[in-house]
Amino acid sequence: MLGLDRITFDARIMAGQACIRGMRIPVSLVVNLVANGKPVEEILEEYPDLEPEDIRQSLLYAAWLTQERVYSFTNAEKQAS
Repeated sequence: MLGLDRITFDARIMAGQACIRGMRIPVSLVVNLVANGKPVEEILEEYPDLEPEDIRQSLLYAAWLTQERVYSFTNAEKQAS
């Protein structure tokens, strides 16, 4: 998926939610820290097992999840008439 090799899913770790490299560090935690203005350097200090690429891929994964998809229903509406 999108070359996100650091984002892992394992039912035995954090109930299967997206985590970083099989560790008990959920992607949602990393994204939340960044979203609330925590500098990357501080995140890396607080979570020494993380690497800058883990944070980058967490943000890419979050962006992928929130992609807007626009579906045109024009043809379906015309056919129903």
